[in-house]
Parts: sequence; structure tokens; C-alpha cells
Amino acid sequence: MRILLIEDEKYIASAVAERLKKDRCAVDLALDGDYGLDCALTGIYDVVILDVMLPKKDGFAVLKELRAGGVTTPVILLTAKSEVADRVRGLNLGADDYLVKPFHMDELLARVRALSRRPPEFHQGGALACGDIELDPRALTLRRGTSAAALTPKEAQILEVLVARRETAVSKDAIIEKVWGYDVDAEDNNVEKHVSSLRKKLARIGSETSIHTVRGAGYRLIAGARQCNSES
Repeated sequence: MRILLIEDEKYIASAVAERLKKDRCAVDLALDGDYGLDCALTGIYDVVILDVMLPKKDGFAVLKELRAGGVTTPVILLTAKSEVADRVRGLNLGADDYLVKPFHMDELLARVRALSRRPPEFHQGGALACGDIELDPRALTLRRGTSAAALTPKEAQILEVLVARRETAVSKDAIIEKVWGYDVDAEDNNVEKHVSSLRKKLARIGSETSIHTVRGAGYRLIAGARQCNSES
């Protein structure tokens, strides 16, 4: 499991990161809201732990922009404020859970595990629609109308990442970390091979949705015919 921790209090950040690593999590740390948002927008994380009081951009602003960017990664808010209004505000902006400081580390870990087991919002009904295609990552099928193509597990996972970050470039490193895992020595050509296969299958079913190469930035999924629907 890969976690993004956005926390400016270095003592707390260090303690939380160390405990998560002992629980076999890979942890990336951001000490301010601007950098934290940039990291979170990659969509490569399983859970984001987000402090509310941050320099440069507060947690509420980070959360608002993250959801506006179409990223559905589960978010746990950390707040020193116990007022109901602040908790309600965070939940209304798209937070999945919250903890009030000071918190017990075991409770944080339990909440992280619970959120990591929650299916993404766009898996309602088991399928994900984007443009003129429908991806079913469980059945490993890609459809356009009545035309269908079978996918390998890795192809389905890569396409899922690209749909989650639709219309935005996703780096090869981000794809590797999300699909192969943080500690696996996959290489760029692993991604290239699977993307090439996905392009052929999109063409085979007559889809106008395409995977574009963005020089120096990775790949971008361009939806054809219809808009992506993250709630299908």
C-alpha cells in the first residue's frame, strides 16, 4: 500500500511515517499544501493522510482541488480542531474520514486499512465508463457498444490509472508504482509494451478514445465521442 502523508509538523510526520512503514506501507511525505496537492494529483496513492493546518495551501483547499481534479483517492483529514463545523466542512469537500489530534497511532492505521479496502467510487456496478469505452477491471473486458476486447490484468490496471487521471499526463514512473508496486523493479519498457497492446485493442473495437504519448511527461488518455463519467 502506498500512502501520501501531507503534514507540516515534522515530529508528527516522522512518527506517522515510521509507524506506517513498519506496517509495510510505502510513504511519501509532503510538508506543505502546494507540494502535497501536486503529489496527490498523480492518483498513484491508495490513501492520502491530509493535515488541515498547512503552509502555502490549507488542507481544505488541497482537498477541494483534489476532488475538482477528478482524483477519488480516499482522504483522511487530520485536524487539531474539534468543532463540528470543521468536520462537516471536510466531509462535504470530499474527505472520507477524519481524526482529531492528538490521535492514537493504532486508530490511524485501522482507518487507513479500512479505506484501502474500500472499492473506488467509479467501480459502481463493476464498470468504468470513459468517452465511448467501458472498462470492467474485474471481468478484464474493454467494450465499445457491442464490440469487446479481453484485457490482461496489467492492461486493465494501466487503463484504470489513465481513466482516473483522464485528460492529464501520467508518468511511466507513476504507472509503475501504481500497477507493479513501489518495491518492484519494473522498467519503462514494461509500460510501453502494455500501452502498445491497449492501443491496438482500442483500435480493434473501433474506439475514438486514444492513449497519447506526451514527450517527457508520460501518457494521456483522450476520451472520444462522450465525456468520461466517473460515476458509471
